[in-house]
Amino acid sequence: METTPAAATPAPVAPATPRKQRDLLRFGLVLLGLLVLNFVAQQFFFRLDLTQDKRYSMSPATEQLLASMPEPVTVTVYLAGDFPPAFRRLSQATRETLDEMQIHAGSKLRYVFVDPSAASSEADRNKEYQRLVQKGLSPTNLGANEGGQRVEKIIFPWAVVTVGNREENVLLLRGNQAAPPDVRLNQSIEGLEYELAAAVRRLQPTQRRRLGIVEGHGEPDNLHLADLIGTLQRDYDVFRIDLNKVRDQDMKSLAAVMVAKPERAFTEPEKFKLDEFITQGGRALFFVDAMRVNLDSANRGGMLSFPQDLGLTDLLFTYGARVNGDLLLDVNCGVIPLVTGRSGDKPQVEPMPWPFYPLVNSFSPHPITRNLDAVYLKFVSTIDTVKARGIRKTPLMFTSRYTRVLPAPVPINLNDARLPPDPKLYNSGPRPVGYLLEGQFRSLFANRARPGTTQFLPAQSPLAKPSKIVLISDGDFVRNEVDPKTGRPLRLGFDRLATTEFANRQLVQNAVDYLLDDSGLIAVRSKQITLRPLDKVRLNAERRQWQLLNLVAPLALLAAFGLVRAWLRKRKYASFATE
Repeated sequence: METTPAAATPAPVAPATPRKQRDLLRFGLVLLGLLVLNFVAQQFFFRLDLTQDKRYSMSPATEQLLASMPEPVTVTVYLAGDFPPAFRRLSQATRETLDEMQIHAGSKLRYVFVDPSAASSEADRNKEYQRLVQKGLSPTNLGANEGGQRVEKIIFPWAVVTVGNREENVLLLRGNQAAPPDVRLNQSIEGLEYELAAAVRRLQPTQRRRLGIVEGHGEPDNLHLADLIGTLQRDYDVFRIDLNKVRDQDMKSLAAVMVAKPERAFTEPEKFKLDEFITQGGRALFFVDAMRVNLDSANRGGMLSFPQDLGLTDLLFTYGARVNGDLLLDVNCGVIPLVTGRSGDKPQVEPMPWPFYPLVNSFSPHPITRNLDAVYLKFVSTIDTVKARGIRKTPLMFTSRYTRVLPAPVPINLNDARLPPDPKLYNSGPRPVGYLLEGQFRSLFANRARPGTTQFLPAQSPLAKPSKIVLISDGDFVRNEVDPKTGRPLRLGFDRLATTEFANRQLVQNAVDYLLDDSGLIAVRSKQITLRPLDKVRLNAERRQWQLLNLVAPLALLAAFGLVRAWLRKRKYASFATE
């Protein structure tokens, strides 16, 4: 009799231990928390800038501008390619700035980086270079120290902002040319947000404000103010106004007036119109000469320069400033052409330093002048401030420490340029030659009769409003030269002898923007990024040991982590085995 073997009974499934359940529950909660956090992050966007100088933060004015753009904006940046490290920093900073702007502008802003040197052949590359130059993008040959060696690279540090069929060229490499390359690059990075945002604003269809340039007192004609007018007309409607003819309603429609190198005195009715405009909130810029100089007389054997009465002394004094009757000489100066001999039957002309033409390269950190390149002045005078209640006075620029002050009358002879300056005489120290005045200005005609009438004016007009004034004691500051061969105006601040363009144009543009910018965008120029350079001497001396530390330390830490983790696991499971 055969016996059928009994079927094997399956082993019972052990229920999940409390430890496994706890681990699964913990994993599920962590996963759920991550999903909830991701959902919340998508609904509520925020960013944290933990840098001390807030280098990755946009100003509220820029954020508002980008958020309200009515049309899409495209930015083409010509800073792609193989650059030395210092220039790659500028390229990377530009990309980071555009990334931040794109966050606030959304899909209305896009950007692209282009390498002008990426052409397959030298002919195509030169053709691309020529195309960019024709667009007004001039190349720059910059140098930097890399590994103790001098590295040079031809780059196009430009961006082109496009809105529809309108374009605006933006120079990305600015700053003071006299500064070291690293400092200048850092200054350029500080100004990226403002330069790009200003270009975007300039291309937006907004209501343009009106600016009047006063005439009728021997001011330069339109040819010698052509570059100034053309520069300001990109953002404002610019007019020439005669204070004797302009109507009151037309005067009130202006946002600012500019007094540019007058040579004849203002009458009392003209001063009253200026005073009424300023005390009722209108902005003003004064570029005036305190001394009368005739270079033709100085060239024929010398002359004496005396103060000229423009009738503005009491007006400016009431506002808190006085342009003195003197002239400044500076060892840091421009040049004049001077005949130094003859070559055959032709005179030999050479540029000679002329201390009456100071090159100002010392500025206050104000948004008007921050990170500005040197400016060119001619026959400039000192400026003193006087007590004016409620007026804030900010010096904008200074001569160098090697300055000399000559009180009137001042002898001027071009032949003095042949003599080297005596350092003992240039001991007056830096002198301010430009001021910004802000506040509620008191009227010159307060408690007086209106000129030409018996109408008595109160101590303060009921229409009085705070205002701003920029004062520079050089009328030639805004006057451009004219090419003698073509008769065309040169760029403002361009010196034909030195073949150098100074920053006169940019300072005037910054000043007008500051006076008329109600959005606060000009304040972005105050952005400061601290440069923290490495000690190059110590770096070269300790290079090898730091390289070894960077190579060995991560491996040692990884090995230590592995050993500690293995010991902990061994200890953990050994305790389970004993149980």
